[in-house]
Amino acid sequence: MGVNRDELKRMIDCIPEQEAVEVLDFIGFLEMKREREALHQLDVEVLSVDEDLIRQVRKSHEDRENGHIFTQEAGLEYLRSKVGENEREQNL
Repeated sequence: MGVNRDELKRMIDCIPEQEAVEVLDFIGFLEMKREREALHQLDVEVLSVDEDLIRQVRKSHEDRENGHIFTQEAGLEYLRSKVGENEREQNL
């Protein structure tokens, strides 16, 4: 969609000061939206090449397919046991 920038500028010049402030706020909103979308795209690109994350997702998918689904409490207990193992290994 083509935008006649000269017409847009003329329209802005003709609006009352208070509405000009609102237009400025809206332009700021659009800039923040564009930045947020760019950051989201960057996050997706970074995550898509993270081998450890990809391995974890695949393992989780395999676990679900094999019926290895844990309740929240079981998951917490598993994490506690792993933390305990790590602490014991560090104390050796």
